[in-house]
Amino acid sequence: MAFSLGFHIVFSCIGMVMPFFMCTAHYIWLKRKKTVYLDVTRAWSKGVAIFFATGAVSGTVLSFELGLLWPKFMEHAGPIFGMPFSLEGTAFFIEAIALGFYLYGWNRFNPWFHWFTGVIVGISGLLSGILVVAANAWMNSPAGFDFINGQYLNIDPVKAMFNAAWFSQALHMCVAAFVSTGFAVAGVHALMILRGKNVQFHHKAFKIAAVFAAVAACLQPISGDISAKDVAKRQPAKLAAMEAHFHTDKGAPLIIGGIPDVKNDTVNYALRIPKALSFMTTGDFNAEVKGLDSIPEKDRPPVAVTHYAFQVMVGLGMVMLGIGLVYFIAVLKKRNWLDSKWLLKLFVIATPMGFIALEAGWTVTEVGRQPWIIYGVMRTADAVTPMPGIAYSFYLFTGVYISLALIVSLLLFRQITMVDQLYDSSTDNKTS
Repeated sequence: MAFSLGFHIVFSCIGMVMPFFMCTAHYIWLKRKKTVYLDVTRAWSKGVAIFFATGAVSGTVLSFELGLLWPKFMEHAGPIFGMPFSLEGTAFFIEAIALGFYLYGWNRFNPWFHWFTGVIVGISGLLSGILVVAANAWMNSPAGFDFINGQYLNIDPVKAMFNAAWFSQALHMCVAAFVSTGFAVAGVHALMILRGKNVQFHHKAFKIAAVFAAVAACLQPISGDISAKDVAKRQPAKLAAMEAHFHTDKGAPLIIGGIPDVKNDTVNYALRIPKALSFMTTGDFNAEVKGLDSIPEKDRPPVAVTHYAFQVMVGLGMVMLGIGLVYFIAVLKKRNWLDSKWLLKLFVIATPMGFIALEAGWTVTEVGRQPWIIYGVMRTADAVTPMPGIAYSFYLFTGVYISLALIVSLLLFRQITMVDQLYDSSTDNKTS
């Protein structure tokens, strides 16, 4: 299921965000009537359709995996956190209908109604993501039931859905989707500009994606701070693993980098910022931060994986924040930078960074919760299926997902390299 989610999270995030890029280009075309924006809109609409289909396929597989791989978990958790999944299904159907209207509504609907159907695609896709994250947040912050003598009683699905973690996780995930997709799309168009292919088309597309990416990259540290404070309050073991914080301490330092040594409860080769962890988690430089020594050994998450993943996520996030700030400086103060090759190359280098950070952040969320599947209530080992032969299904699904990724990559490669034949209707673009 981890492998399946690793693919699905990429497909779903692009599917959540691309409709907003598409609708922005469409809006500019409706206002300015410049053909190049219509070309960009049509090109991006095909990308939206591709990722909607792949997201639907990979998401359907996950829904089956929940029931087949985690029978004990679903037996008890299904009635409690089923509401966000059922609502996500409703949002998915609305998204599918709206996307059908958008793709086949050209020259059939009122232009502004047609644009509005695209907006509905984006909003419903974003709601789908938020609802799924709400279900995951419930696993990190169980609510909406009383656990008495091994029984799940007094179930309240609304309280379960709006648990203590849902807002911080949903906010962080949505902003991450805009960051990762924005930098990926901007990077691809920046590369085509550097190659001198359909420069005007790719320049307009790059500008829209870069603005989304830069704004989201600047907001991500804020959402990350909200998430970190929430984790510190609810899941001290996860925070300790993220920071490789072995010893409960007042005025705890922030550890940057380093190699955790679990046997000796220390971190080697790390940069330490005195009292910074206490301040970042509580707002008090001298506050106490619980370390792994306050957690029973059987309840501790894997430290190395969680710490490394967290460092990758934060490190790449800071790099993208820097690129976003440079882009805003270029837009507001240094207009001549916008045509420079070095700025475009920065975005090309950043193309995969968002998705690497996304996968790392998901690893922190899931591995950092271990050994619990429902935090503090049910262990992962007690929830998994006892059925033998699971490895063969894993090999089969690995082949399916790799094939799906290759097909999507080929389709996108065709969309990008054949712009002049498929979408570029303006004469100046063809001669650029």
